[in-house]
Amino acid sequence: MKVAYPLRRTCKEVSALLIAREDRALPLLERAALRVHMAMCQACPRFERQLLTMRNAMRQWRGYTETGE
Repeated sequence: MKVAYPLRRTCKEVSALLIAREDRALPLLERAALRVHMAMCQACPRFERQLLTMRNAMRQWRGYTETGE
């Protein structure tokens, strides 16, 4: 992907980076682009909080055991 402005990303690209960040460490340029976009956008930080909520819920669900059996 050739980007005219290396730090400019669309919301669609940023959402893909946020999801990819769950599985791997992002390179410096991608992390910087993510920070720049998140500072200017209102929707993407909301999406990031939703991802964190889902991740925490899944972590709790995996650790859940029924008591009383």
